Amino acid sequence: MGVRTNPVKTLRALSPAKLNLFLHVTGRRPDGYHLLQTVFQLLSWGDDMRFEWRDTPGVSLSGDTGDIAPADNLILRAAKLISPLDQGAHIYVRKRIPRGGGLGGGSSNAATTLVALNQLWKLELDRDELIRIGTSMGADVPVFIKGRSAWAEGIGEKLTPISLPKRWYVVAQPDCFVSTAEIFADPELTLQTPPITVQAFFSGAGRNDLQPVVVRRYPEVQRAVEWLRERSLNARMTGSGACVFASVESEQEAYIIAEQAPTGLTVVVAEGLDKLPEIQEVT
Repeated sequence: MGVRTNPVKTLRALSPAKLNLFLHVTGRRPDGYHLLQTVFQLLSWGDDMRFEWRDTPGVSLSGDTGDIAPADNLILRAAKLISPLDQGAHIYVRKRIPRGGGLGGGSSNAATTLVALNQLWKLELDRDELIRIGTSMGADVPVFIKGRSAWAEGIGEKLTPISLPKRWYVVAQPDCFVSTAEIFADPELTLQTPPITVQAFFSGAGRNDLQPVVVRRYPEVQRAVEWLRERSLNARMTGSGACVFASVESEQEAYIIAEQAPTGLTVVVAEGLDKLPEIQEVT
């Protein structure tokens, strides 16, 4: 039996947050899944992840995930789906993306895990295969695997790369957790918004169909929307909430707004990315 020559390696990756620049619910499939139209904007801000190669099978995890049961942890679930029999890894995650915020933190972590471990373990799975695996964990996972801003339809899995204007984003994080299932189950949710075109989106069309339901249930979200709108910004909720965002043209302008945040409202500034940076390898 030969001696393994692979050096112990470390990969470091940004597991980015995303924004839904608009989100329309255009229908519902017979299986209960909602049909959507949206634009995914990836951000320069998110969770930090580190992947360390091990020469013994198994995956361990440390960092800011202790409050999630292993069976529900998308990082461990993603790793299990592609783990080889003769290699292992330790994963560390530093969380910044709030849970229940509509920023895609869990999906991003799962996608980053698939892409990074594929590289770490030299599995040579192509992107299409990783997307097939990732889709089983959630409709938002594929966009993070592709690593590109995208126009999305279907249940969010039909992705077309899209180039977006360079913008900076002020992202407000209300202190509440919004259940996606709860919002989609609300009887007052709009379910038949007519589809729009890409051209219409770039001309200013689009809204978040889930926002009226969320602000009715969560006054913290309503206050965040009002705070940004008081600054003459076109504030909008992302995903199923709770986070609210507005775009501006410069980093300086974004930070000036963020510094005016009221007590109790966490605000971050991030640049929109059309393409994610490469995963960093350290030997």
